[in-house]
Amino acid sequence: MIGAVALLRQPHIFYYKMTKDINKTLANSAIARWGVLMIVAFTMMTGYIVAKQVSPLEYFLELPADQGGLGWTSSEFGLFAGSRGFFNVFFLMLFVSGYILDKTGVRFAGMLSCLLMLGGTFIDYYAISFMSPLGVSSFNGAMVKNQVLVAAGGFAIFGIGYELCGITVSKVIVKWFSGQEMALAMGIQVALARLGTALALGFSPKIAQSFSLSTPLLVGVFSVGLGTVCYLVYCSMDAKLDKQGITDTVASDDDKFKFADLLATLKNSGFWLITILCMLYYSSLYPFLDFATKLMISKYGVEADVAGLIPAILPFTSIILTPLFGAMYDNIGRGATIMIIGTIMLTVVLMVFALPLSSTWVAIAAMLVLGIAFSLLPSVLWPAVPKIVPMNLLGTAYSIIYYIQNIGLMVVPAMIGIVLQKNTINGNTDYTQAMWIFSAIGMAAIVVAFMLLVMDKRNNYGLEQKNKQ
Repeated sequence: MIGAVALLRQPHIFYYKMTKDINKTLANSAIARWGVLMIVAFTMMTGYIVAKQVSPLEYFLELPADQGGLGWTSSEFGLFAGSRGFFNVFFLMLFVSGYILDKTGVRFAGMLSCLLMLGGTFIDYYAISFMSPLGVSSFNGAMVKNQVLVAAGGFAIFGIGYELCGITVSKVIVKWFSGQEMALAMGIQVALARLGTALALGFSPKIAQSFSLSTPLLVGVFSVGLGTVCYLVYCSMDAKLDKQGITDTVASDDDKFKFADLLATLKNSGFWLITILCMLYYSSLYPFLDFATKLMISKYGVEADVAGLIPAILPFTSIILTPLFGAMYDNIGRGATIMIIGTIMLTVVLMVFALPLSSTWVAIAAMLVLGIAFSLLPSVLWPAVPKIVPMNLLGTAYSIIYYIQNIGLMVVPAMIGIVLQKNTINGNTDYTQAMWIFSAIGMAAIVVAFMLLVMDKRNNYGLEQKNKQ
């Protein structure tokens, strides 16, 4: 953690020491490791800001035009929220992304991801800011606003870059932290990502009310632009290492992509269990966050301009807890057990939201518990993947995991949007059915987590063992 502390206190001295250490040695430099982590984690954080900045605006987007909204329906919002995974799922772009990462390396793949995120975010800003909400077109048998379709297209382009950035950053961390504080490093990266989510959920409504509905997206454009500049700094460091002939002795990229290794990975039942668990977990959690702000307004009577602050409790809680749980996994292990605990907590909280309890304090308490669950599983899930998959296939493996995850993230929001629209009468929405659907997905995640624990004991993946050697 010394590098992270140095960055916060004296960034200019930190950068000097980091580059100096890189020139001497790469594998043993704590300053270099933590410096790289902060750079790539910040880039990923800017993507998370954009990923959730429209979610707390659902209430405002669905207001009539004479009340300052755009007249979107719940199903149109669900279409937009689920569009992030469209190209990744239907055009197999995540497989392409993983292949690009394993073949070209983290510099090219990372910059490509930043440019795609930047372009997609700008399209979203253009659609919300400049397009009329009156024009409609036929889509999948229904009439949908052209503005929604263009915004969804931009979000889908953003989604390609967003997922590519995720697998690239994961590979960078594994590359620099193998045999070191890998789960802690991933926990810090996840914590910064959660900070991006929290900022989006908590402040997008305030920004929209103070300026316009498109202003949060403009903030997103500048955020991703700054993240792109930061990743350029990492690329320059990496290129300097290549020119000096210094290789990464932590984990070499010289291990070439081999289809035989890929086939072996695809036959690994542990890999598929962790993939399905990831899909179920995030499919119940992230789509819930997409609709949570309006849930606070409709069910718990929270004022619209502050309703996003209650869902923001979840990522703010995980900012603190995810690195702590990651450090715990590094030092004591028990990764599969932690996954079981996290899925149980997640499911119980989703059931609470399905119950006829309308107290704001119940919602706040449930979000606090959900914040713990939001921290537990990611802190061990992502560091567990390199225990099952070889380094030369890590990009491809992460892309498969993200691909399956994107199926859930695309289908579930669209399905929930349709369910909520059917349960809306005179502007009042009943969330009971939707929350039971989320709960059922959580129950399936519990079953898979137990199966993964059994498989770990049978095949000795090392999920219950500590990371730090």
